[in-house]
Amino acid sequence: MSVKNRQRTYARNRAFSRRGHEKIFEPDGVYFLKLVGVILLGTLWLKFAAPLMLGGIPITGLPIGLVVGLILIAKLEKYQQNRKILYAILLMSTVISYFLPAGIVL
Repeated sequence: MSVKNRQRTYARNRAFSRRGHEKIFEPDGVYFLKLVGVILLGTLWLKFAAPLMLGGIPITGLPIGLVVGLILIAKLEKYQQNRKILYAILLMSTVISYFLPAGIVL
């Protein structure tokens, strides 16, 4: 008989269940703080008093918060399911805030 020396992985130490699903343990307050931060980043625009013309297309603003938010979410968020939700909320808040008088006007 051969004995295999395998390290035991107990259920409480697993990041994934036996079926391959991620186990997510994050307090509700932390998740809510992330959502508020993503919404605030989505509303951050750099808007221009006079539109810039780039190849015949008027550019009235640049979504600085969207770019920063995409980078931060990709680097800091561990769980794929949370990343998808945060990306969707960031994109929706950016689109909605484009039509609202929010942002930094130059």
